[in-house]
Amino acid sequence: MRIASPISRHRSVFTRTLLDGVVRIAVATAVVLTAACAEAPSSPKSDDSAARNALPDASMSRSGSQLPSYTISDLGTLGGPFSIAYDLTNTGRVIGTAAVPEGYHHAVYWEHGVIHDVGTLGGLNAEAGGRSAGGQLAILSETASPDPLGENFCGFGTGLVCAAAVWSHGVVRQLPTLGGTNAAAFQNNSAGAIVGVAEDGVADASCVPPQRTRFQAVIWWRGKVHELPPLPGDEVGAALRINDRGQAVGTSGPCSATTYGGFVNGPHAVLWDHGKPIDLGSVGDGSVTVAADVNDGGTVIGSARFADGSQHPFLWSRKHGMRDLGLMSSDPADVINTAFEINDRGQMVGGSCDVTNQICRGYLWQNGVMMDINELLPDDSPLYVLLAMAINDRGQIAGLAVDTGTGEAHAFLATPAGRIAWHWPAHHRPRHRVRPQFLRGILSQALQHRSVQREH
Repeated sequence: MRIASPISRHRSVFTRTLLDGVVRIAVATAVVLTAACAEAPSSPKSDDSAARNALPDASMSRSGSQLPSYTISDLGTLGGPFSIAYDLTNTGRVIGTAAVPEGYHHAVYWEHGVIHDVGTLGGLNAEAGGRSAGGQLAILSETASPDPLGENFCGFGTGLVCAAAVWSHGVVRQLPTLGGTNAAAFQNNSAGAIVGVAEDGVADASCVPPQRTRFQAVIWWRGKVHELPPLPGDEVGAALRINDRGQAVGTSGPCSATTYGGFVNGPHAVLWDHGKPIDLGSVGDGSVTVAADVNDGGTVIGSARFADGSQHPFLWSRKHGMRDLGLMSSDPADVINTAFEINDRGQMVGGSCDVTNQICRGYLWQNGVMMDINELLPDDSPLYVLLAMAINDRGQIAGLAVDTGTGEAHAFLATPAGRIAWHWPAHHRPRHRVRPQFLRGILSQALQHRSVQREH
C-alpha cells in the first residue's frame, strides 16, 4: 500500500497501513456477520491466554539482560528498483510487492529467500498480504478495466478498477464487493477469513476526492462478503487486520473525514469483535485514530494524531483501555510514529519519521522500550531499516530497508541471532548508527516507484 504518514499498511500498511496519519501497509448487520463468524472455524483463546500474551509492565527489572541482535537479508525484487514486505508468517514466509523491470508492481511472496511472482488480476499493479501459514494470500490488485468514476482506490494512480482477491496454491479468485466498483483485501487468518474494504455503491458528495462513493469494512468468508458496521454515527470504515479469534481492527468515520485510496486514514479506532464494532477511544486530538493490528490475545496497537502535529503509537486492551506509548525520542526526526504489527509475545514494530516522512527508521518495541532496529544490526550491515512492517512469533521482522551502497529500497527479513532477550536493560548506551546523508527523501523517492503512471 502507499505509505504516507504512518498509520497503515498497506496493508499499508497491507500499509495495508499504512504514513501521513495512515494505516493500511484493512458492514452488513452484526447478526449476519455473527452468523458467518460462528460458522467459520477459529482458534479462540481464553482470558487467561490473553493475559499471558499481554505486554509485561515496563517497570519490571531488566538489569543484566543483553540487547537482542539480528541478522538481516535483502529479499530483492522482480528486476525492478523496489520491493516491500507487508506480512510475515510464523514459518518465515514473507509477503508483499515487488517491482518488475517496467516499474509496475506484482504481488509476491518470498520462501526461504526465493521470490515468487503472484502477478496481478490483469492490471498493472498488485500487492499481497496475510500471515496464515496455510498457503493463502490476500490480494489487492488492479484489473484491466478503467474506473468509471475516476477513483484511485488501489492507490497506484493509474485510473484502473481495484479488486480484492484470494490466492491459494497458484489459483487466484476474485472476491465480491458490496455492490460498488472497487474493493481491496488486506489480510487473512488461519481459518481463511479475509478482511479489507469494499465500496457499497452509495454516492456521497462529502467523500474526500477522488472518492465518490462510500466504502465499508468487510470480511470475506467462503467467498461471500459481509459488512463490518462502522461505529454508530459513522458512515464508512476499513478493516486492516484480523486475528485467529475472528477479531478485526481498523477505523471508521464520516466519509468527509475518512479516506481510502492506497492508504487508510480515519478518526475512530475500531475493534470488530465477531461483527460488533467497539470504539477504542483516543489518546490524541481525535482527528486520526487507526487500529493497525490485533494479536490473538486481543491486544490492539495503532496510531493517533496529537494537537501538536505529532503521531504516537498506542496500545489497547480490555483491562487497561488505550495507552499512549509516546515517541522514540525527543529528536525532531521522531515526531511521526506509526505502529504496524504486534505478535503474540507482545513485541510491536513500526516506523518513526520526521514531520516530512522523508527520514524514517524502523523500530522494535517490547516491555516498554522502543529500540531503533538499526542499533540491533551488525556494524557492517549495508542495509538501513526504514520501516518495520511485520513481526512473527519467532521475533523475525520484515519491512522496507535501503541499501546504503546503491540507494535502492528493498524488502528485508531480519532474524534474531540466538536467543531473544525478552527483558531489555532499562538503560543502555545506544550505538546511534549514523544515518546516510542521502536518506532524506529516499523513502518518498522509493515510494514514487510504487505510484508509476503509464499509458496503457
